[in-house]
Amino acid sequence: MSAPVVDVWGPVSPNARSSFPPAPEPHDEWVLDGGTAWVYYSPLNRRQLIRPVILSDGFSNGSSNLDQLWHGLEENGDYRFVSELHATGRDVVILGYNDRTASIRSNADTAIDCIRRAIAERAGRAKLTVGGFSMGGLITRYALARMEWDPALPDHETSTYVSYDTPHQGAWFPVALQAFTHFATDKWGEAPVVGPALRQFSGMLNSPAARQMARWHIEKAGDTPAQAPERAAFLKALDEVGGWPRGVRKIGVANGVDTGAGNGVPAGATAVKCNGETLIDTWLKIQAQGDQVVARLQKADDEPTSVRTSGLPEIDGAPGGLFTVPSPAGDTGSFGLAALLMGLLGNTVDPDVIGTSCFIPSISAVAAGDISDPKALYRPITPDHSELDAFVCAGRNEGHTTMTEELGAWIVNEIVSVG
Repeated sequence: MSAPVVDVWGPVSPNARSSFPPAPEPHDEWVLDGGTAWVYYSPLNRRQLIRPVILSDGFSNGSSNLDQLWHGLEENGDYRFVSELHATGRDVVILGYNDRTASIRSNADTAIDCIRRAIAERAGRAKLTVGGFSMGGLITRYALARMEWDPALPDHETSTYVSYDTPHQGAWFPVALQAFTHFATDKWGEAPVVGPALRQFSGMLNSPAARQMARWHIEKAGDTPAQAPERAAFLKALDEVGGWPRGVRKIGVANGVDTGAGNGVPAGATAVKCNGETLIDTWLKIQAQGDQVVARLQKADDEPTSVRTSGLPEIDGAPGGLFTVPSPAGDTGSFGLAALLMGLLGNTVDPDVIGTSCFIPSISAVAAGDISDPKALYRPITPDHSELDAFVCAGRNEGHTTMTEELGAWIVNEIVSVG
């Protein structure tokens, strides 16, 4: 099974893979304000930066991990993205951040620093390709647009912008999952073993980056789902710099289908349920339309908490990139991570867990509609819907930022076609 480039929950999951095979030593390493760029020259370019392709990391916990990024890009079992770019004479610059939960605008400053460094180091006048995976596509989108808007910043000298399963119209963190995480952290955040994982998980969901990406956010279990003020402020800032970079060709891909076919997760179904030492009749449900109780949370010897939503679409089952697909390697998905944490809290989890769900709807990844619109979520996507100049969607709904030949080869061909 292909590994994702950006493993959203990996760093906070108690049974996540702890290490990856080491990436090759970079030919150069740029220490940036707020991050690091690892430079791999194409073998065709004799260790010179001639045709830079900057690829930004996305949203996860802590700092970027080069070994993990390289594994997703190059050793994923399906498509060697770096090698294929190298074969076309492109030099690959992998851009990482000191804090992947920091605000998008803050990490965009790091991206701007990286673009400026690439221009300064480049031999010749070839235009750059700049983009990113997951939230990395938003970071670089804002960075390029700001460089065009702000006269104090230099020309970005970029011909192509590329996004890979990026939440252009927002990401979906299931409200039931957010509620359980904050509830459990409030009750057992200081417990041994599971406490640190709960605190990190809750912290991620309440981080600046998550608040800016999430279409619906709650800070604690009893809140009403809504767009966070931080998201409204980011969208305003993005609009102020033009929304998109104007002087580039904008391309993107989605890890979900464009046919409108959902992922098979049934709306209203119970995703995970447990009973035991610490939790009584506690369950989380798949999001459905209309008024719905999406979670029942009850600590032993305490009153139950009901979590309600109203007016949300059937988004868990929508076409799009999935939270990491559960696998024998220990990945847990979205509701699968909740099941793992319930078990670590001393409870028996019903075996029929629906482990994963939609994270980045296809219409968000290719900027083709409002994810709060139930009809738009499930309609076929055509070129006239998208704000991108060109896009392609996967042939199936697959794991978020999974690198495949289907998507990777299309991007490489598009980059080469621009020259």
